[in-house]
Amino acid sequence: MTTPETKVVVIMGVSGSGKTTVAAMLAGRLRWASADGDDFHPPENVEKMRSGIPLDDADRWPWLRAIAAQIDRWRADGQSGVVACSALKRRYRHILIGDRRDVRLVYLQGDIDLIARRMAARHGHFMAKSLLQSQFEALEEPVPEERAITVWVGKSPTPIVDEIVAALGLSQAESSLPSA
Repeated sequence: MTTPETKVVVIMGVSGSGKTTVAAMLAGRLRWASADGDDFHPPENVEKMRSGIPLDDADRWPWLRAIAAQIDRWRADGQSGVVACSALKRRYRHILIGDRRDVRLVYLQGDIDLIARRMAARHGHFMAKSLLQSQFEALEEPVPEERAITVWVGKSPTPIVDEIVAALGLSQAESSLPSA
């Protein structure tokens, strides 16, 4: 269980798992700031993904550090926030969360068939559908030490957000208060 000391939530999962939607809805429900990890990619990364070329770690390190810097800005300003970021590998999550005890991880879990159907239904996203298999191959599901909240994505976003709010240990009254 998470206590009200949680200041930042990182929503992780493969492309098409609903990270952006769930993060925006959660931030709205909690009245916390929000950010989408996709917005931190440099143009070169976006072009590679649009072309169906998987990113390598050299592409990811500056991107992850930029997201971590946003998390630290929120924390330094006493602001709470929600960020959507694939964070597929544990070493990536270590950059984003590390020893920050006030940052919690939420893993949006789904199988490849479900996610492929979801991706087929969305339009206008730069991530090539052909990269889904590489996302699942790269995925390292969170281990217990990461204190992740795992939520199955086979339902609509509202019950997913309800489940996250409950797992964070926030009451409706607390979740409607603006962040400090």
